[in-house]
Order: sequence, then structure tokens, then C-alpha cells
Amino acid sequence: MKAIVSTKYGPPDVLELTEVEKPLPMDNQVLVKVHASSVNYGNLVLLRGEPFLARIAFGLFKPKFSIPGGDIAGVVEAVGKDVTQFQPGDEVFGDLSGVGWGGFAEYSCVPEKALALKPANLSFGEAAAVPMAGVTALQSLRDKGKIQSGQKVLIHGASGGVGTFAVQIAKSLGAEVTGVCSSRNVDILQSLGVDHVIDYKKEKFTENKQRYDIILGVNGGHPLSTYRQSLTPNGIFVHVGGSGAQMFQAMTQGFWISKTSGQKIGSFLQRANQNDLVVLKELIEAGKVKPVIDRTYTLNEVPEAFRYFEEGHTQGKVVITI
Repeated sequence: MKAIVSTKYGPPDVLELTEVEKPLPMDNQVLVKVHASSVNYGNLVLLRGEPFLARIAFGLFKPKFSIPGGDIAGVVEAVGKDVTQFQPGDEVFGDLSGVGWGGFAEYSCVPEKALALKPANLSFGEAAAVPMAGVTALQSLRDKGKIQSGQKVLIHGASGGVGTFAVQIAKSLGAEVTGVCSSRNVDILQSLGVDHVIDYKKEKFTENKQRYDIILGVNGGHPLSTYRQSLTPNGIFVHVGGSGAQMFQAMTQGFWISKTSGQKIGSFLQRANQNDLVVLKELIEAGKVKPVIDRTYTLNEVPEAFRYFEEGHTQGKVVITI
């Protein structure tokens, strides 16, 4: 089968399209013919081995997982003898980031716990955009942010992969949502039903004197003090994917702020979870959430897809068709 392979850390040029042996499912695994995948921040960490601490999980000197790709959508081709949830012909989607990656390939063997039935109203490309970014948005709002209906939520970096899902999930949970984005992305957020849009090229979110119960820092570089000014006295700031300096502040200063004030500050890392894939499937089939696709690339164009993703201006998700 054809697959994208990485044998060393580095820029997108280290990724090679090559022929590898088609895998065979073990007893608890599902063999999926992959139709599509997508690009996430975690893929970028695995590609470059940065930040360096990530190499503890990914391999110190070279990638432990030679075939990258976390999100997949495809069709079950075969199942191991212990698999009970799926059968050949099922259309599925899932997150491989916790089970060895391997999504940038024509076939992948996946533990059944990493998969769920694909939303019936999505194409394979659309479904592949959902797992990592959608679960990140869901878990950061529900589990870390403790979101409640009627709360005011600010999403900084609302037009990217995680941000577009976060806007819709927060709305589906009854929140009043403000999205921060650049001028070119205002229309996208309005089409997703956001209540208020702040164009950061024209105004600062701190200038409106509004206080928010939850702030999601999906793509921001402000110091924690800036976000705290816009939090309610008992508000929660969740660092999801901002700058490295912001992440360090959230992990260090955030602990003490959370202990000594009513405000809560913390970082969040998504955990692949089958039940949350099912939650997203239900939201999507109910018409409450939809993936936003920026660009689509073919398997042999994966290096180009990474170069575009690294520019940091994606509108929604970058999808790989296989």
C-alpha cells in the first residue's frame, strides 16, 4: 500500500510517499481502508519533534511512529476475532493519535476503541476533519471549562480547526459566544452562528469591558494577565493552542492563580475518546455542528499541506484525500 513515511524529524520535506506492507488486523483491531485524513497541530509536533519534551512520547532521536496522521475516515475492510462493534462495510471515523498514528496511508489497523460510526450526513473528507479538533473543542469546553447554558464564552482563534468546532459546540450547549478572528474570517464565524465577532485587526477584545465566564485561548499570544482582565471573578481560562510562552505561563503561573483566586487557569491536552466521537456524531447529525474545510490535498501532496498549515492562517481544517 502507499503511505507517507517519516524516518527523521524535520520540515515537511522529510515526508516521503512510499510503498509499505499492508497491515493485518490483530484480534482487537479493525482494518480500515482510509478514504481521508486531516492535519492537526499534533501532526506538526510529530513531524518536527518540537517542543523537545514531546520526544519523550514520540521518540528521542527519530519518530517512533513512522506513518503520521491522526484523523481518519474510511470503510471497515476486515475485523479481528475479538471485535464486537464493527463489521466489514461499516463507514467509520476516528482518532489514531493515542494508538500509534498511521492515518496518512491507504490502510490502517486500528483498535476498535479508537473508532465510531461516521456521521451519516458527512462525506469521508468532512468526517476526517472532525476527530482530533472536534474532541479537543468538546473536552476543553465541557471538561476543563465546565461550560453551562447562559454563560458568556470568548474563543480566541475562533476561525481555525479547533476554534470553528468550539464556536458551534458552545452554541449547542446554550452559551453566548464571542469569536476573535481576523477580518477575512468574520463571515465564516457569522455563518456558524456566533453571537459576536471581534476583528482583532480593528479592536482588542479587552477594550469592550466585557467579562467572560470562559475564555478559550486556541490561537493567541497574550500574557495571562491580559486574559484575566476579561474573565469574570470566577471565570476559567483554558489554554488550548496558543504560543509556547502562553502555555508555559498557564502551566506554571496558572497553578498559583487557580489556588489563590476565584479564577481558574489551565492548559488542556485532548484525549482520544470513543464516547466523545459519538457525541460529536450526534451533534453533527442533528445539524448543530459541521466541519469547516479550508483546503484539500491528495496523499502525495501531504508535504505541501503541512507547509500551508504551518503558515497558521487556516480557515477550519486541512483535509487529505487518500
